[in-house]
Amino acid sequence: MSVEINQAIALVTGANRGIGKAITEGLLEAGAVKVYAAVRNRDSVGSMIEKYGDRIVPIEYDLTRPETAAAAAKVATDVNLVVSNAGVVNVSDPLAADAISSLQFQMERNVYALIHLAQAFGPVLKANGGGALAQMNSLASLKNFTPFTTYSASKAAAYSVTQGLREAWAEQGTHVISIIAGPLKTDMSDSAGMGEGAPPPSLVADALIGALKSGDFIVYPDEMAQQAGAVYASFADNVINPKEPEA
Repeated sequence: MSVEINQAIALVTGANRGIGKAITEGLLEAGAVKVYAAVRNRDSVGSMIEKYGDRIVPIEYDLTRPETAAAAAKVATDVNLVVSNAGVVNVSDPLAADAISSLQFQMERNVYALIHLAQAFGPVLKANGGGALAQMNSLASLKNFTPFTTYSASKAAAYSVTQGLREAWAEQGTHVISIIAGPLKTDMSDSAGMGEGAPPPSLVADALIGALKSGDFIVYPDEMAQQAGAVYASFADNVINPKEPEA
């Protein structure tokens, strides 16, 4: 099922800043009916409520507390689009003393949280006609960057889970989207030393809206990701996303 943007009722995790805020605003500006802003502190979306009124609905969500995903699914029963955006990044190479703890920290927040969110909202999406789920992945899902090895490992795992969800939800008609982005200009990328000269996060909103129309599984919002995507395309087309044989 494709989700028409003017019929979209979305839940966006980490909606209060960075990419999540850009996605939330982009969806609303494009005509989405409503966005549940899933954040740890509901007061953090006050400025967006002032701008968009009751089209923004704050809802508690914490990556480390699976019960908040389950509780959100009981409230946001009209959702037909889930955007799994919230995540963390740690700088840690494979030989660092904290490599294991860093990986555990990021797996819990970047991978386990995705699974909990999907398990909570899968039945909601099914009940609402299938809908769509978009996962915020990264070039680090495809290529390890040594100073960010543990982050890359967690994002590779998240990409793998995204592929699994696509297959698992095929029968219920849920459109799964993997957003593979390069560094974008956010507070998180700045803190990791990757923000200088990076393009704006609004590109992700544009790519997501485009994928909802096209039905694409993998989308590349920015130029760096698009260049990598062009090289990756053969593998993706033949292994990850093979076309059905013509009758």
